[in-house]
Amino acid sequence: MNAQSATGAQATPATSIGAMIAVALIGLGITFVAGHVQAETLHDAAHDVRHATGFPCH
Repeated sequence: MNAQSATGAQATPATSIGAMIAVALIGLGITFVAGHVQAETLHDAAHDVRHATGFPCH
């Protein structure tokens, strides 16, 4: 039986900063879009998702 050691890949600072920027942009985009959608549209979308996934909502 051979013992193998696993070496994990470490993220470089540039990779980490790039990931943080990407996540921030996605989050701001979602917030911006959701902030400009009519409340009834958001409710209908959430309602449809609940029905599609089988959760009761009434």
